[in-house]
This record gives sequence, structure tokens and C-alpha cells, in this order.
Amino acid sequence: MRKVILFTALLLAGLGLSQVVAHAAPGAHAFTNGVRLLTMAALSFIMIHVGYEFEIDKSRLRRYGWDYFIAFSAATVPWIFVTLYFVFVMTPRGSWAGWQAWQETLLAGRFAAPTSAGVLFTMLAAAGLGATWVFHKARVLAIFDDLDTVLLMIPLQMMMVGLVWQLGVVLVIVIAVVAAAYHWLHRLAIPVAWNWVLGYALVITLASESVYVVTRAVDPAMGVHLEVLLPAFALGCVMRRHPLDTLQLAEDLEGPEGRGEAIADSAVSAAFMFLVGLSMPPIFGDSGEEAATLTAAQPMPGWEMIAGHVLAVTLLSNLGKLAPMFCYRDEATFKERVAVAVAMWPRGEVGAGILVISLSYGVGGPVITVALLSLALNLSLTAIFIVIVKRLLAEVPAPEDRAMRPES
Repeated sequence: MRKVILFTALLLAGLGLSQVVAHAAPGAHAFTNGVRLLTMAALSFIMIHVGYEFEIDKSRLRRYGWDYFIAFSAATVPWIFVTLYFVFVMTPRGSWAGWQAWQETLLAGRFAAPTSAGVLFTMLAAAGLGATWVFHKARVLAIFDDLDTVLLMIPLQMMMVGLVWQLGVVLVIVIAVVAAAYHWLHRLAIPVAWNWVLGYALVITLASESVYVVTRAVDPAMGVHLEVLLPAFALGCVMRRHPLDTLQLAEDLEGPEGRGEAIADSAVSAAFMFLVGLSMPPIFGDSGEEAATLTAAQPMPGWEMIAGHVLAVTLLSNLGKLAPMFCYRDEATFKERVAVAVAMWPRGEVGAGILVISLSYGVGGPVITVALLSLALNLSLTAIFIVIVKRLLAEVPAPEDRAMRPES
């Protein structure tokens, strides 16, 4: 619970400081670029750990295919709900028929899709639910949920940039990275301690920035962003994990399983949430630069209107996450299925990363402000979500008694 409160406070503190900096020193490009690079490095670190947690049994791909479809649904429905809200409620009526409004809000609305796997696992385990069907199913769905978000960024990127030859090169790289991640899943024996992972994250960030610089040099009108999400996730996938029989000595291990290194992981995640808030453009007033996109050019409504939008977007994004409650009828009771759907509500680092990527494409204005505040609200409600899950499971029969009791 303390981690959730800390993340929320740092996100809002970064947002507040961003407004002070924006009005005190408008046009401070060096500062903005520095914050952006640090944010991407922290996101890379987080995604490497997400990939490190990714595990599949290649002999059961058909079963995983069903899980992935459910995770895809749980990630896509809230994305669609939020995008429709952004377009039809938060953009001018005359722009509804234009492609630009859909283009920008499809990218920004993607923040509502990914569940925060790290926050979810920590909170469920702390609530004593680590041995339940809900925990194990939510673990699979949350990882697939993040994977779906990473993969979908490729067509979204093409949508923002257009079908240019540079993206053909990027697509070849992406296919090669995905194939390597699958073929060498957890087979590469490289250091996994936090300082090494941070070094890998910095290299991935610098490589991503180099791709942008080089493509801008070739064609100044068409710089290509090779987002850090997929390369970082793939690197985590190929890193060799510790054998299961060593995990009882977790305090002595290097890497995400080591208890001592959890402090470094939490510190990077906390810094990332602060940097996400610090990356925000001015909410009120003018930054001194001409808005480059439709969303960034929209006037900012008053705080009462913003609060209403935040509540609506939060509600829609969580309703969209209820897809798992309609599935797994042969595995779990109705209350367990509802519990696993509610367990998917917490958002966190990956959703925040989508907002930072949206900002890099010029998306801004009320849409991004509402998205960030909705993320903060959802994060602050995580403890309540876990309480709901625990109460739903309180009356669920034990596995040995389930066959004798009707579904409840």
C-alpha cells in the first residue's frame, strides 16, 4: 500500500513541478529532452523486468492462445471506450469526421489498456491471495496484457508516422526481435543484477534515440521513433532466470527475484512515475510554442470539467476490463471470474509510458491531462480494488469442495 501511495504522490508531484518549470522557463528544450531520455531509460528498466517475468510453456501454446485472446479483449475494450470518449466528448464536433482526431486519441487512449503487473502481484501477495486461482490467472493475463500493448504500438506508430520506407526497416527489426525473444526465451546467461539492467536500459534508450537522429538526418521531415517498449521487453524475455529450487534463498539472489534488489526496482519505478509527471506540458496557459496537433491545440476546460472527465474515463476504462468475468466458466466460479476482472483494474508504469510516448508525437492538451489524472486516480484506488477482490473470494469454496457446491 505504501508503494501505491508513493507512486501516486510522485506522479502528482512531478505534474505540479512540470507546471512551475513550464511557466518559469518556456521553451527549455535541453531540460525537456533530458527528462524525456531519463523517462525512457526508466521505462526500459521496467519493461526488461516485465519481460523477465514472462513465462510460457511452449507445449501448451493453444491454451495460452485462449488466455492471450482474453487478455487482448481486456486491453482492447477499455482502449476503445476511452478513445470514443476522447473523440466524441473531448474534441470539437467538427473534428469528429477528421482522421487526425482519431489518430491522436487512439494513441493517447492506449494508456487505459495495460494492467500494472508489478503493482498487481505485490498487492495480491500482500493480501494473502498468492495461492489462489485468481492470482495465477491474473498473473498470466496481466503479462499478456502488457505484451499486447507493446505489440500494438507498432501499428499505432505506423498510423502516426505513415507508411514510409524507414518504418519498413523498423518492422524488420521488430519481427527479428520478437522471433529472438520466443526462440531464446530465458536462455541467455547474462548478468541480471539491477545495475546491469539499468545499463541495458540506457543502451536501449540511446539506440532508440540514435535511430530517430539518423532517420531525421536522412529525411528531416520523417524521423522514426523506435520505441523502447519492445526491445526492452524482448531482452527481459531472453535473460536466463534462476532455477526454481534456488528461490528459497531469494535474499541472496541477483535480479528481480532477489529481495535486496527489490529496493532498486522500487526506486527506479518511483523515479519513473515522477518523471512521467514532469514530462507533462503546461495544463493552463501557453508554453510559448505553437501547438503541433489537434489535441494539443484544444483549450483547457476548468477544473470542475476536468474532474468530471477524469471520473468518466476512469469508470469506462475499468468497465472495459471486465472481459474475463465472461470467460473461464469451466475453471472458476462466477465470483472468482469477477475477482480476476477486478484484479486487472490497477494501472501503473506501462500506461504511464504510453502517455510519455504520446507526448513525443505531439499529442497533448486536455486529453493527456485527463489521461494522466485518471491514471493517478486509478493507481490511488488500487488498495480498494484488492479489498473488493478479497471480499469476492471470501465465500468461494475450497478446491476440494467446489465440485459439491453450485456456482455462486
